[in-house]
Amino acid sequence: MNTPYGLEIVENCTNCKLKRDDCFCNLSAPVLKIFSAISHQTTFPPEATLFVEGQNSRGVFLLCSGKVKLSTSSRDGKVLILKMAGPGEMLGLSAVIAGTEYELTAETAMPCQVNFVPREPLLDLLARYGEAGLRSAQALSREFQSAYRDIHDLILARSSAGKLAKLLLSWTPPSANNNTKEIRVSSGLTHEEMAQMIGASRETVTRLLSDLRKKQLIRLEGSTLVIRNRMALEAMVS
Repeated sequence: MNTPYGLEIVENCTNCKLKRDDCFCNLSAPVLKIFSAISHQTTFPPEATLFVEGQNSRGVFLLCSGKVKLSTSSRDGKVLILKMAGPGEMLGLSAVIAGTEYELTAETAMPCQVNFVPREPLLDLLARYGEAGLRSAQALSREFQSAYRDIHDLILARSSAGKLAKLLLSWTPPSANNNTKEIRVSSGLTHEEMAQMIGASRETVTRLLSDLRKKQLIRLEGSTLVIRNRMALEAMVS
């Protein structure tokens, strides 16, 4: 059975068809059953806010399907998108474990299937079952490593063009390589959102994309971006 957004309704975690091997889905059957009992499956439309920066952490959101935009903002309203989270990621975990406010704002970028777990039942589960605690530690480690790489790229990239090239390359599927003539990617991001991800203005991103098209490094087909020369983009990053 599907929802109005075309997403399959998931009744519980034990028989979920969206299971992944690298997150809480991979708990042993008895612990996964307990995890399912304390969680709440919800389907969200695009542009729905899961939590906001500075809000008291009330629980974590396990992203089962879809993409979620994670952002932070300055006092003057400038927004920086730090990451587009994908399936299997546990959002808000560090704040829940630390008992602090959410560090970021999480907003769905497309229809999403999300599993919400309240803070207290989750902490009890982590305290009682070592494998759940290990999954939590692994998730936090991946989150830290991802943030380190993103900060490294954002700070050390030589130019906005290099940052944009890095962003475009990050969307390529794992199966693509330098021998692939053309790589088709679909990000769903606007020029404004791309600018927020690389710390530039929308006008700069529009100009840079135009330059890449003129140099025949990319082309646009509706909402699909086609990378025509991956090696040239990689040279811009280095």
